Amino acid sequence: MARPSSAAAHAPVQRPPAEVQHADELAELAATDRDPKPPGWALSLHAVRRFIVGDQAQGRPAKLMVPMSLVDRCMVTLASGRGLLLVGEPGTAKSLLSELLAAAVSGTSLLTVQGGAATGEDQIKYGWNYALLLNEGPSPRALVPGPILTAMREGKLARFEEITRCPAEVQDSLLSILSERLLMIAELSGAEGAVHARPGFNLIATANTRDRGVNEMSAALKRRFAFETVFPIARLEDELALVKRESARLLKQSGVELSPPDEVIEVLVTSFRELRQGLDGEGGGMEKLSSVLSTAEAVSVAHAIGLRGYYLRGDSGQPGDIVEALVSTAVKDNPEDLKKLRRYLEQRVGKRKGAAWREFYEARHRLPSA
Repeated sequence: MARPSSAAAHAPVQRPPAEVQHADELAELAATDRDPKPPGWALSLHAVRRFIVGDQAQGRPAKLMVPMSLVDRCMVTLASGRGLLLVGEPGTAKSLLSELLAAAVSGTSLLTVQGGAATGEDQIKYGWNYALLLNEGPSPRALVPGPILTAMREGKLARFEEITRCPAEVQDSLLSILSERLLMIAELSGAEGAVHARPGFNLIATANTRDRGVNEMSAALKRRFAFETVFPIARLEDELALVKRESARLLKQSGVELSPPDEVIEVLVTSFRELRQGLDGEGGGMEKLSSVLSTAEAVSVAHAIGLRGYYLRGDSGQPGDIVEALVSTAVKDNPEDLKKLRRYLEQRVGKRKGAAWREFYEARHRLPSA
């Protein structure tokens, strides 16, 4: 197999991990960090907090909008040695929070298991180089460590995404790891077969509340985790700021220097919040959509609006573009949601003042027929 060229090896990637994207900031925090650190941690709790929720005095914006108290509880849980389970609706930045924690605490967020129906124990713990296994038999040289085994050996945080999507027997393979901090390699004897976790090792898992019941965690495994719920962003102003900032970053990455106008972002985020919460701007009840209209999806829609405007019309995006984006993002294949969205446009949006809301309302004809 040909090796990649030097240029290919250093080519930009679509989404670098947090430790690469924020390498300079992490290095600066480490150089100035004078507070005590838990064993195995690269940064103190104070520095990790500043990395995640920002530091106004230093001009560092928050990387995600979550309460500082949530970040503090997560850090204390990890420092105590107990596993951390982040739960919540899809798109509430659970994965991003776990990534930022791992990057700040361990210097890497890549020791990650992606849970799913096909996830097996070998993807969590270890597998084998079968050519060496056939020639030499079971040996440390033939062992291929999985993310959690590597994290235990190196004293780092491991991440387990969508843990409740894994079969129950795979989930329960974590019991001894979280309790005894020990992983036994049955094929190796003596000390070679016992991997004891080094200081700094722990596990951050995520689970969507909408997946509950897919593969419900056992009571024994639940006891080994501290549960923290990540809620949608509470304040409209915070969500607007995040969507504006992140969509601008994605557009620049896509070769687009223009960002959607502020009024377009405001219409988009307000509509998402109202359809997500079932409340209009005056606090009146309305129909909620069955799909999850998360902040992450609002960022994706703002990104798409900017791309549509720039590449198809030469502008920065228009309020009418939101209608088509909502069809693919919010409605998907649910005809009832399409009807709810049509009623929202006709009954709620039609009464709003402002040119952007009027253009959004007048584009309702872009909705497909029910």
